[in-house]
Amino acid sequence: MGMPVITASSTIRDQAITDLIQSVALEETALSHILNAEGEKIQKIVALPDVTPEVLLATNKSVESMVNSISNLEVILTDKISLFKECKCNNIEE
Repeated sequence: MGMPVITASSTIRDQAITDLIQSVALEETALSHILNAEGEKIQKIVALPDVTPEVLLATNKSVESMVNSISNLEVILTDKISLFKECKCNNIEE
């Protein structure tokens, strides 16, 4: 695999900022879907008729790990979006 080639873009600054903010919104949506799936996993395990405490603990550990990972990603996304807190785009009126 060779080195990636980055070519110059004709995208204007305002559009680049908008694209980055949209990417954060899409990542947030994806994370919400993952959290929802983890909740559904817990509901299915708890609803099993002969679920053991060991299975419940293992499920809890798995979900806890995923939630911790998502929390770490949320910090990164917060930092990413804070880069544009003071940004003044040309076509936005205050």
